[in-house]
This record gives sequence, C-alpha cells and structure tokens, in this order.
Amino acid sequence: MTESLFYKRAALYWANVPATVDGVLGGFGHISEIDLDGSRKFLDEILALKNPPDTKLALDCGAGIGRVTKHVLLPRFEKVDLVEQDEKFLTSAKDYIGEDYGKIESVYNCGLQNFKPQKTYDLIWCQWVSGHLKDYDLIDFLERCRISLNKRGMIIIKENIATSKELEYDEDDSSVTRPIELLEKLIQEAKLKTVKKDIQKGFPDDIYPVHTLALIGLE
Repeated sequence: MTESLFYKRAALYWANVPATVDGVLGGFGHISEIDLDGSRKFLDEILALKNPPDTKLALDCGAGIGRVTKHVLLPRFEKVDLVEQDEKFLTSAKDYIGEDYGKIESVYNCGLQNFKPQKTYDLIWCQWVSGHLKDYDLIDFLERCRISLNKRGMIIIKENIATSKELEYDEDDSSVTRPIELLEKLIQEAKLKTVKKDIQKGFPDDIYPVHTLALIGLE
C-alpha cells in the first residue's frame, strides 16, 4: 500500500464516523469512563513527580471531539491546543467541551503526519493515534514533538498494543497495532526515553491491551 493510500483510507473512514464518544472510540463508548479514570490517575502521578512538567499549555493530538481534553487535560492545564484531521470533530468539540472551551488556545485541522508544532508545550498527549502513522512518520512526528517540549515537558502515548510479536493491520480504519517492542524501538529512534509506563486496567478481555508511556527527550 502506498503512503498516500494509507492516509487517504484513514481520512475517509473518520469522515464517515459520527462526532460522538461512541464514534471516536470505534463503537467502544462504554469503556470511556474507565479509560478516562486511568488517564487521570496516570497524569496525576506524572504531575506529582519531583520535577513535574509545568501546567500552562498542553497539546491533544488526534483530539477528536475533545474527550481527553475536556476530562483529563483542561482540569489540570491552564490552556490546551487541539490537533485533529477531521473538521467535523473539531466543530463538535466546541459544544462537547462546553463552558471551558475558552481555555482552548489554538486548533489545528491537520493530520499528524503533516503537523509541525508552532509552540512549545508542557505536555503532549497522543492517545489512539500512533497506529495511524507509518513507522517513519511516527518517528518524525515524535521528533518534532520532542523539539517542541518545554523544560521538564513530557509526551504521553496511550495506545493499543498487539499481543503477538507481529504488527497487525486494520483495513477498516487503515491503522496498525504494534507490539510493544516495536513501539519502544520507534520511541528510541526519536531520541526519547520512557520514564513511566502502565497498562490500563478494567478493559474487556476481547480488546487490545492498552499501554500508557510517559516520554522525555534524551539529554
């Protein structure tokens, strides 16, 4: 499959997905609260570290309708930026986020393979989006994010992980699910290191395990 077809298929898939929690979670809206609880716990532990990131500005990558922004990032950060390739999701985010939408500083309607941060961030949150990037595009994206981190800044990746040692391709949404060894290899190639990781608890047994990794730039 060519690079352009990989991304075109994904864009077409999301263009036909409703701008709802169930839609952005691929029909698994019922796991949203469990997921959010796990994310809040992980982030609070990050912010309780001895030298935590500042909490002035976060970036939500593949923000969808703002589910993570509303329930995880906005309660903890002064401002949040959104980047999302599907325009209707960004339009819906204003209503979904509601009264706190005034804390959204910038919105970028762009695929992550083409996104170049224009600012520096204390935290960059990437959930269920790394699988929509080819390996070399993921490395490039993470390198751009690393360069855009403030002092003590971190990148959070929360992602499905293959239970086998093989990369698995989903034709429906044009995404890949990587084994943890491959994901960690790509992270290292982007000159990042993992300082904390966890596995989401409470999800159904019939879906992929979800790992959360906190990354900092190598010195």
